[in-house]
This record gives sequence, C-alpha cells and structure tokens, in this order.
Amino acid sequence: MKLTFFKYQGTGNDFIMIDDRSCLFPKNDTNLVSFLCDRKFGIGADGLILLQNDEMSDFSMVYFNADGKEGSLCGNGGRCAVAFAKYLGIIDTQTTFKAVDGLHQALIEETTVSLQMQDVEEIKAKPNYFFLDTGSPHHVQMVESLEGLKVFEEGKKLRYGLYGKKGSNINFVSQKNEGTFSIRTYERGVENETLSCGTGVTAVALAMHRAKNTTMNSIRVNTLGGELKVTFEIDGRAYRNINLIGPAQQVFKGEIEC
Repeated sequence: MKLTFFKYQGTGNDFIMIDDRSCLFPKNDTNLVSFLCDRKFGIGADGLILLQNDEMSDFSMVYFNADGKEGSLCGNGGRCAVAFAKYLGIIDTQTTFKAVDGLHQALIEETTVSLQMQDVEEIKAKPNYFFLDTGSPHHVQMVESLEGLKVFEEGKKLRYGLYGKKGSNINFVSQKNEGTFSIRTYERGVENETLSCGTGVTAVALAMHRAKNTTMNSIRVNTLGGELKVTFEIDGRAYRNINLIGPAQQVFKGEIEC
C-alpha cells in the first residue's frame, strides 16, 4: 500500500496527518501505526491523526499514540488537525470538530490555532502534586529546577508506579514569574519525554492557578519546543472556556510504502 501523508508539528509535538475522508486507512492495525510513528524505520512522530468526515461537525479527528493504540485527547494534535483541515479547504478561519472527548471549537489565523478545551470540573490536590483530566489524565508536580531533571526516569517511575497500567502523563513544572511557567512532560503512549504536550500545558496552567501560584487567567507556558498560552474563566471551583493557543505548522508531505 502506498500511503500519502503530511507531517505537522505544534511546538515540537509532531504528528503524521492522513486525509482519511474515504475511510480506507486500516486503523485497527496497531503494528502499522506504530511502524509509521517509528523514528528509525518509519516516518517518525509522537502520534498519528486521521482526519475523517463527521455528520455533526466539520470533521472528525482520530488520534493514535506512537505505540499504535488509539489515545485520549491530544491538544497539540487537535491544533495541528485544525491547520490540516484549513490546508485541505474543509474550513476557513473557524471550525467545530469531533475528537474522542466530544466536540471542540477552534479558530485559526495564519499559523496560530486557538483550541477550546473541555471544561474542567475537578482538580485533585495531593501533598506534592495535582491530578486533573484535560482530555487526558495529568500529574502536575512542582520542582525547584527543570535543568538536569531526569524526566524519562522520574516520569516513567510515576507513570507506572503511581498510576498503574492505565497510567498518566507526568508534568514537572517550575515558575518563571506571575504569569509564566516552564514544563517538561513524560507522555504515556509515547513512553518518553516529548518537546511539548498541549493537554499537559493546559493542566499545568489550571493547576498553578488552583495552587494560587498565579491569579492570572491568561498564562504562558514554555515547553522545550516553544511557548503556548492558556486562557480560561473561573466558575466557582470549575474552569470554563479554556483555550489552548499556539502555532501549528505543516513540515512536509510524502509517500511511504507500507
């Protein structure tokens, strides 16, 4: 099978994008997806996204982790899917699309995509960390310094040791100033540190607000791959109208025999 694909990245979080409106891609083939995401033998990516038709919205986004298994919401992947839909001529500057956790609205202006996330009703505060679900589960833990931190080793230990087989994404965070934080993330499914994680950035912004480390509702988060912004509204203990904002760009188009 000769497969046409596109490569997109959002602050270094990279994805194989496939126009699957004809529903021809064998999405149940876990080995194929993991092969395509393999950086030595395949194309190489943090995940693979199928763009499909949807009766209730502009399009549907189906996301697979690099291990080949269908995953929970990917925030940067969602932003890249919006940019891909724009490239394909499916949308103009605004859209509503379907993801695994429901419908999302988004705006795109040149290479900047603002993705509305689902409301967050609960943030669990533990002695040394926070846990919340922003479309994917996230552990958020403050550290004194991100430099020299063994993210792979420490992240893997928490991902399996604290959360078991199902696991959680693990975010380590330090504060730069009132409205700016820096993070490094170990992503489940990728099973390694990634340059950026959109749902993780969202989780960090909300957790830091809940921890009273900031009073701002527009927060900048620096990842290894670049800066993202999270805006939100506070409704009692809940967070609503959450938006993940940042760049999403096409890297290249190609074909692969598989």
